[in-house]
Amino acid sequence: MSRSEEAAAPVCLALTGRRILVTRAPGQASQLAERLRAFGATPILIPTIEIGPPASFAALDAALASLSGFDLVAFTSANAVEAFRERAQLLGLTPAPRRIAVVGPATARAVAAIGLCAEVVPPVFTAESLAQTIVQTLLPEAPGARILLVLAEQAPATLASALADAGASVTVAAAYCNRIPRASLAALADLFADPSKGPDAVTFTSASTAGNLIALLDAAGLTLPAAVVRASIGPVTSRALADLGLPPHLEAGEPTIAALAEALAGYFHAASRQKLY
Repeated sequence: MSRSEEAAAPVCLALTGRRILVTRAPGQASQLAERLRAFGATPILIPTIEIGPPASFAALDAALASLSGFDLVAFTSANAVEAFRERAQLLGLTPAPRRIAVVGPATARAVAAIGLCAEVVPPVFTAESLAQTIVQTLLPEAPGARILLVLAEQAPATLASALADAGASVTVAAAYCNRIPRASLAALADLFADPSKGPDAVTFTSASTAGNLIALLDAAGLTLPAAVVRASIGPVTSRALADLGLPPHLEAGEPTIAALAEALAGYFHAASRQKLY
């Protein structure tokens, strides 16, 4: 096969023989694992994050009870949507927000799965872009609009601050929290004990997965080997990695699971071609 033919060949099995550490929460890792297997990889599923209830549901319960008073409800993750649904069901409520905004397509699909429709989706799937889109689409027609943000307990104040600065009346309701799964400590210690058996790459799908992995490795007296490729799902996660002194080797073209798997395949495909030539 000529070099030009090689360049045009599909990257269908670019990850064959590669061991990829998947750090997503239990119950959410399968989609990424399947995508990686399709490229020939061997996924290693060790969660560095688990989803649990917030310290208090008081804010969310109050918001659900007065949902008609909000002009828009914004969800920053599929986890937030599911927690919103579960809490409403527990309270015997059938939520029907006037308008719904979501951070990206995965969250929009979660909204659709509970029988609702997301009207506002930003062009870039980040909190900053979501804030800008809401400001541009809602606030001009409804100055001082009441907005409910349903998100993780430890979520940065980026979205709430931007909306409040633009004149919105913002209510923040924690729907869930991200915790470090202590059970993963032994699994990670075993994985990284022998460098020859460690992963070729590790995927990070949120800032929490990044910070929690480093915390778990620190607890085990280990560090992430420099040779392990760090793959980020998007700019927010990339910034978190950079803040940890571990900037990513690659970032997905858009913050989706499919794009992350494709970016990894492209990275290793390019690396193998460089070795050939």
